[in-house]
Amino acid sequence: SQLFIKDLHFDGVPIRIYLPREPCAGKRRGVIFIHGGCGIFGSIRSYERICRYIARKSDSVVVSVGYHLAPEHTYPSQTLECLTATVHFLKTAETYGVDPARIIVCGDSVGGTFTTSVCQTLVHRTDIPKICAQVLIYPFLQALNFNLPSHQKNAAVAFLTRERTVHFILKYLNKDCSLKEPILAGSHVPENINLKYRKWINPDLIPDEFKVGYRPPLPALFLPQVHEEVQELFEPWVSPLLAEDAVICGLPDTCIVTCEHDVLRDEGLLYKKRLEDNNIRVTWHHVEKGFH
Repeated sequence: SQLFIKDLHFDGVPIRIYLPREPCAGKRRGVIFIHGGCGIFGSIRSYERICRYIARKSDSVVVSVGYHLAPEHTYPSQTLECLTATVHFLKTAETYGVDPARIIVCGDSVGGTFTTSVCQTLVHRTDIPKICAQVLIYPFLQALNFNLPSHQKNAAVAFLTRERTVHFILKYLNKDCSLKEPILAGSHVPENINLKYRKWINPDLIPDEFKVGYRPPLPALFLPQVHEEVQELFEPWVSPLLAEDAVICGLPDTCIVTCEHDVLRDEGLLYKKRLEDNNIRVTWHHVEKGFH
């Protein structure tokens, strides 16, 4: 009763928009919400309650993006659709009573991945308003190292186990799931790439309180045929932690939410450090008893 809710299309991308009914003296804030589900499940409908809640509690106009799912819609169409919907809303915000300078992008899990990719892609755009902030809720941010402390600690924690994480990535990219074991071991990453990205993806960068009981894994045998099959894992749209500093330094203010009982916890911690090292203002919320 407090919201107008409409299903629309932004340049062909399905969206659901939530507009507070109460008149507003000025322009409202805008929230672009990108749902999780590993890129292969989830929908506008399954995130209906959270989007209503955000719209009501923050008195904001919320746009929920209904990107099409993999593997029927192949990578990177999901990221492209999120980007298209975001650009459309930034350009037309005032039509919906929204201040274009006060729009944030928000997402959970792979929605956090898409949020990160959208913000990175738009860093150098000067023809549209700048995104005000990004909110990343336990985001997936890299596919190089699946042996970080949080992967070990939460390997068998429901709902997102370490093994299931890689299985879903392969499903999303429409790859052979038999590649799961060598990827879990790290056999898909050649030594030169490991060396290049060690400055950003490294257990040494994670605070000691998150490494209790951690055991560094034995070096993996590199398998060139596996590496060739999964080239997409090294692209910033799948692994946003690999974006160059020239991109990272232009990102908006960021809020990162991590959960203790989550295999992806350390990716949020590593991205937090990268952003702070590039003088991006970060607000961090860690949920001690939280699960993915």
